[in-house]
Amino acid sequence: MKKALCTAVASVFLLTSLLSGCSSDETGPSKGDAANAKSVVKLSLWTFQDLHKKYYEKTAELWNKNNPDQPIELSIDTYPNAEMHNKLLIALQSGVGAPDIADININFFQNFLKGDIQLVELNKVIEPEKDKFIQSRFDIYSKGGKYYGIDFHVGATVVYYNKDLMDKAGVNVDNIKTWDDYTEAGKKVVAATGKVMTAFEVTGQRPFWPMIVQRGSDYLDKDGNVTLDNAINMKTLQAMKDMIYKDKIAVPMPGGNTGAEEFFTYMNKGEAASLIMPMWYMSRFLEYMPDLKGKILVRPMPVWEKGDVRSAGMGGTGTAVTKQSKNQDIAMKFLAYAKLSKESNIRIWQELKFDPIRWDVWSDPELQKPDPYFNNEKIFNVLLDMKEEIKSPNMSELSSASQDLVNSNVMFKSLKDQSQTPEQALKTAADELRKQKK
Repeated sequence: MKKALCTAVASVFLLTSLLSGCSSDETGPSKGDAANAKSVVKLSLWTFQDLHKKYYEKTAELWNKNNPDQPIELSIDTYPNAEMHNKLLIALQSGVGAPDIADININFFQNFLKGDIQLVELNKVIEPEKDKFIQSRFDIYSKGGKYYGIDFHVGATVVYYNKDLMDKAGVNVDNIKTWDDYTEAGKKVVAATGKVMTAFEVTGQRPFWPMIVQRGSDYLDKDGNVTLDNAINMKTLQAMKDMIYKDKIAVPMPGGNTGAEEFFTYMNKGEAASLIMPMWYMSRFLEYMPDLKGKILVRPMPVWEKGDVRSAGMGGTGTAVTKQSKNQDIAMKFLAYAKLSKESNIRIWQELKFDPIRWDVWSDPELQKPDPYFNNEKIFNVLLDMKEEIKSPNMSELSSASQDLVNSNVMFKSLKDQSQTPEQALKTAADELRKQKK
């Protein structure tokens, strides 16, 4: 017992030493004279993403310009994803060393909502304008009616169609309403072009996860009970397998997932006529698939049957204020300015190419500009048309484990090496999760 306690104390001491000794990028007003320096509030922020860091730096500059009576000096530390979340959890549990503000990946967020929650309730900054936002993106960072995190984006899942290939096959993408329609269109694409309709991740979980969420299913229910092996999930995964091996309109994804260099090359060469991914994936098209400029159409997901929704919100970063902050009020105000204000939601699109959670900016002239890459269409009209149909998945303490199992086992074994049927793969993973829950 003493050894364990000493180890824990040593870990906390080491963490505190590291944090106090590491250098930080600072964004704030010049310190000037002593009187001015005293009026500047110093805030610290941890993130795991360099793109987020750049956004916050610019936001701090704008905050100081627009709030001269409440200047801040923002120091930002960027860590690798898992490392940052481990550091943050230890700091909050030990009571020392946490930043004022922290980006928390959606996959880890539930770990911070256990026991005595060390994050600040954000209801007072969220509720006044909640009707202008996609509600499900607040729910995933909440507990007991209290909100603890604010996201960057909706992550609305859509279908990206290659217009050239669809035109060659004589398919009007606006006539694809159901997944049966999608399969039939895929057969026409294969016959006319020799290319496949799509590719499915086999070391990832897309589009399986959004496909089941749009049907009202999930890996876990709202109470955290395991539902991974339910009938809807089995039928959906079997349908995906049939698209590959029976209908032959899909393939296991080259490189395994949508972040692999092999897949970027594959898609850029026009080897697949469509891709089912969230809106945030638009930035990947722009960066890694230049040859598709002007050829990509963005449309809602097809539905399985009447009553299903046409999208699902995937991924996310819930930014939170920690209770260790000595300036919780201004930290909350800055967070609200960075993620809830109208001007910042417009910037989230301009600078990050994320679909902002504040839906009333979707009709703003800046977001309504025709996009040259995406066939000069007004892509946010797609979201406006289905803004009431964007479901987010259920998140609980088993969320991270369930995703790991789907990513590492279920998709590969059922869709790639076929060592298990979809039913067997889902049942095996679900049983493993139930053991972890006990």
